[in-house]
Amino acid sequence: MNKTEIKALISLLDDGDYEVASHVEQKIVSLGEGIIPFLEEEWEETLNPDLQKKIEDLIHNLQFDGLTRRLQEWQQEGGQDLLKGMWLVNSYLYPDVEYSAITQAVDQLYFDAWTHMKSEMHPYDQVKSLNNVLFREKRFSANTKNFHSPANSMLHLVLETKRGNPLTLCVIYMIIAKRLDMPVYGVNLPNLFILTYKLDGIQFYINVYNKGLILSKADIDNYILQLNLNPIDIFYEPCSNLDIIKRALRNLAFAFEKMDDLDKATEVTKLLAAITDEPGV
Repeated sequence: MNKTEIKALISLLDDGDYEVASHVEQKIVSLGEGIIPFLEEEWEETLNPDLQKKIEDLIHNLQFDGLTRRLQEWQQEGGQDLLKGMWLVNSYLYPDVEYSAITQAVDQLYFDAWTHMKSEMHPYDQVKSLNNVLFREKRFSANTKNFHSPANSMLHLVLETKRGNPLTLCVIYMIIAKRLDMPVYGVNLPNLFILTYKLDGIQFYINVYNKGLILSKADIDNYILQLNLNPIDIFYEPCSNLDIIKRALRNLAFAFEKMDDLDKATEVTKLLAAITDEPGV
C-alpha cells in the first residue's frame, strides 16, 4: 500500500459503522509496525479524543506484538547478546530508545574500566579495580528508596541515573567484566541476584548491590541457611542469559503489581510466557 492508501485506510477508523471500523483495525494490525508513523501522524492531526485513544491502543498493540516477536527471535538465536535482551525488556516501556544509545553508554564505561586494568592482575584485584570505577568514580548504587519502581528494570534509566536493582546493576557489571576478559557470570539466588567469578578452580562471588562486595561460598551457604532453603546448584553456579532476561521480566511484572497496574503486569507476564517453554511459567 502507498502512503495515500494507508492514510485513507486510517481515516476509516472513525467510521460510524462498527463492522467497517473493526475490519479497518484488523487490516492495520496485519500491516505490522511499519504503519506506526502513519498512525502517529493521524493522532497529531485529529482533534477527536476517541479516535486518539483508538490510535494509541493500536500503536501499543503493534509495538507489543513486535516486541514479543523480537524476544522470541532473541531466544531462538541462543540469547547470546545479553545487552540486546535487556534492551528488549527496556523497549516495553520505552520503545523509542535506540539500542545504539545503550551500547554507547556501556562502551564508555568499558573504556573507563579498561584504562585501570593491568595485565596479570589477580582476580580479586580485577574486581576491586572494576568496583572502584563503577561505584566510586561513576557512583552507581542501589536504588533502596524506590526498590520496586519499574524504572529499576529499565537499563537506559539505570545507566542515566546510576540507580538500579540487583539485576540491572549486575548486568551492567557483568557485560563490562566480560569485555575485560573477566570470567564473570550471573547467579540466580533467591531474593538477590549476584555474580560469580569462576575460572580454573578459582570461584568467588560478587554482590554488586553492595558495591561489589566479594563473598565466599560459605557466605552463600549462610545466606541460603537464613532463608531455610536447601542448597542446590542453581544457587552457586552460573545461569544463562535467558534466565537473566526471564528474571528481569519477573521483576518488572512484580513492580507493576506493587503499583496496582495489573494491565501492564499481565502484559509483561505474557512476554515472559513467550520465551518460557515450561507450562504455567
